[in-house]
Amino acid sequence: MLDPPGPVEQTRGHMNRVRLSKALERVVASGHPWIFRDALDGRLPAPGEVVTVLDRKGRFLARGLAEHGPIGVRVFTTVDQPVDRRLIDARIDDALELRRRLAPPATDGLRLIHGEGDRLPGVVVDRYAEYAVLRLDGDAILSWREAIEASLRERLPGLGIHTLVHRSGRGELKRVELVFGELPEGPVEIREHAMVLLVDLVHGQKTGMFLDHRPNRLRTRELVAGMVAAGDAPRVANLFGYTGGFSIAAGLGGAASVVTVDVAAPALALAEQAWLRNGLDPAKHHGAPIEVERWLAAQHGRKKFDLIIADPPSFASNQASRDRALAAYKALHSAALPHVEHGGVYLAASCSSRVDRPAFEDTLVRAARTAGVELQVLERASAGVDHPVPLGFPEGEYLAVVSCRVLR
Repeated sequence: MLDPPGPVEQTRGHMNRVRLSKALERVVASGHPWIFRDALDGRLPAPGEVVTVLDRKGRFLARGLAEHGPIGVRVFTTVDQPVDRRLIDARIDDALELRRRLAPPATDGLRLIHGEGDRLPGVVVDRYAEYAVLRLDGDAILSWREAIEASLRERLPGLGIHTLVHRSGRGELKRVELVFGELPEGPVEIREHAMVLLVDLVHGQKTGMFLDHRPNRLRTRELVAGMVAAGDAPRVANLFGYTGGFSIAAGLGGAASVVTVDVAAPALALAEQAWLRNGLDPAKHHGAPIEVERWLAAQHGRKKFDLIIADPPSFASNQASRDRALAAYKALHSAALPHVEHGGVYLAASCSSRVDRPAFEDTLVRAARTAGVELQVLERASAGVDHPVPLGFPEGEYLAVVSCRVLR
């Protein structure tokens, strides 16, 4: 166990001070965890150093960590208290207690720590059965990695988690480091509302899979079951299906057939394995290792689907790409909507934090006009309870899901 920080470390936030230069006091006090560099007067210390933020009158406003880039300070507290190991421990305990109280039944795949949502900016921990994956986002939190890992090492075994992996980087720069325990020899089997899913902790996207869609996968299962109860076993297409979470949910709901479309053949292989582990009929599932655009183009003249799920990867990695992202969403919807039966359902999702819900829904409005259909909103949704969002942090609502009935 690391020793608690000494007096010098505890007072670093008082030694490093900056002052607001813009009228953002109310925004910070309401819970927004980012203060951008251009809103601050004074020299910021190195990333990861504790810094105190004063309001425009020189009074204490917040304390957090200096960051590199446009975000100047990641706020940890608006109370005049130290940012130290004790605070890290308390925030981790609070996050784990929330999951203990609200975790869904028959589920061992969920987010344990959700960064800004759990007042630990930059810290993400996902649970996959007896394994956990840590990601640290931003430069500020990296200097606190040792303290965070030590705190998790003390707490996770009590939850039945015996391995912690730290993942960093993307693409060819991706790194997987073992913090404690043993790496799995293959895919990890988790349960989500008793549905079996397979997760590749080493090569999978993000921390392995997309846990934020858990309630939306359950809702899809219920939606399909309702169609079956009405005498209409639906044909389902899952676009950008990855490892098949939505596909398996539809299969368990009783879908007549499901096609999972994704350009990544290894992900489709996991989807096929998970389909079988759920006891589903292999004849009712087909994986299509092809780009979604090409697959949709090949569907012209063929039988339409009763449910199409379109959950693409983020189209906007930064603000500069926002306009391109909106055009891409509109193009996707325009290509997919003609293949939904009259009265069928189109479930559209965006995980682009730069694209807010109104802008995303506007792409559906414009696409419906292009496709010559009307859309009737059935439900709007987001992430589950393990992805909490501060009330004053609208950017935290990154996942927008809209289920629409398609009318011709």
